Amino acid sequence: MAIRYPSPLRPGDRVGVTSPSSGVAKELRARLEVAVRDVRDRGYEVVIGRCMDGSGHVSAPAADRAAELMAMLTDPGIKAVVPPWGGETAIDLLPLLDWDRLRAAEPTWLVGFSDTATLITPLTLLTGTATIHGNNLMDTPYRVPDGLCSWLDIVAAPPGHRFAQHPPGRRRSPGFDDFATFPDVREYTLDAAGTWTRLDGSGAVEAEGRLIGGCIEMLCNLAGTTYLDVSAFARDEAPEGLLVYVEAADNDAFTICRNLHGMRLAGFFDRANAVLVARTDAPDNRSLSQHEAVLDALGSLDVPIIADVECGHVPPYMPIVNGAYGRIVHAPGRSELTQTLG
Repeated sequence: MAIRYPSPLRPGDRVGVTSPSSGVAKELRARLEVAVRDVRDRGYEVVIGRCMDGSGHVSAPAADRAAELMAMLTDPGIKAVVPPWGGETAIDLLPLLDWDRLRAAEPTWLVGFSDTATLITPLTLLTGTATIHGNNLMDTPYRVPDGLCSWLDIVAAPPGHRFAQHPPGRRRSPGFDDFATFPDVREYTLDAAGTWTRLDGSGAVEAEGRLIGGCIEMLCNLAGTTYLDVSAFARDEAPEGLLVYVEAADNDAFTICRNLHGMRLAGFFDRANAVLVARTDAPDNRSLSQHEAVLDALGSLDVPIIADVECGHVPPYMPIVNGAYGRIVHAPGRSELTQTLG
């Protein structure tokens, strides 16, 4: 099972929108319309599914959400599927998806982060299909800061494409834009400094490997199951080793520490050449910070650990392709992640 990259999107191609976890509340539909319009402005046709209800914590019963996601991922006319955002319980879809059928189908881009990591990471591990972690649909209208790219850039890239991203040096302090009041907001509020941090020591870092990872709060629940067998993926698809990335959404440092310990014990980091940790606004505890939680759980790996990377819930966003070949550089005056779609 080699890594399978979906065909690059071309004008006229169709993009599917469905909510495999949380839907979109009525007061946020105007933002959804802005995001859909931006995708259409790229020349794509947008197909909006029926599983979009935002009145509860899921958009529809699990069987309906699974069926709609399967239909979009196996429809040869749909080239990418982008949920509006994450949610809480996409895990209920995993046993309902037809993994053999997904392996046999032509690969389709699946894009998203947060609870969507519950789906995109297993999709790469179990079918070899490259997926994109980052830029939910509702975030798509934001102008991309210098140094970063959008999921729309990646899905249109040709096979073998290589692209580099680097931190723009600014981040958002805690808080989010009010999409209900300002549905057409396009400028990130980047009001604080933001650079990468090496946690395990000092000195320059250069490391390479296949990229895999996602949201800690979601993936920890799959550790030790067939849906998150990173060791097998590394053995079969990444003899050169892995670049593993993780991100904390909102759990406190004690919980993140426990979750990372559990993921490590389950083999999630066994073949890591380096670990990338996203910047987070999740709370510290009195005697343990988020950075200390990572070191407590992963310091024994004896690999470089680079924190405050733009691949989590704190804007701006650095999309990462699960399955792509990555190279990380972190040195004085230079921090960069290069990804190759091949």
